[in-house]
Amino acid sequence: MATAFAALAEPRRREILDLLRTGERLVGDLVERLEVTQPAVSKHLKVLREAGLVEVRQDAQRRWYRLRPEPLAEVDNWIAPYRALWHDRLDALERHLDAMPDDPG
Repeated sequence: MATAFAALAEPRRREILDLLRTGERLVGDLVERLEVTQPAVSKHLKVLREAGLVEVRQDAQRRWYRLRPEPLAEVDNWIAPYRALWHDRLDALERHLDAMPDDPG
């Protein structure tokens, strides 16, 4: 799991994952959308691939990259208790604000 977190720590890699959410993309398409050099995108894709977050499918000379959601589910499972903590705190804040008298002016 640490490799998934390390991969997700880089903003450009998160942008790549956002683009892959809609489906497979070629490296050239990612380069064009991100306005980054092809070597830079390839390095990010390598890190994402090694973390298990993306997979590649070769079609003749083209490489199609797609998102692998399973590692993201593991990350989501790890984050869930923290999400619940914030949800509970925000609910408590809402109850507190609702209990406060309205300011007349």
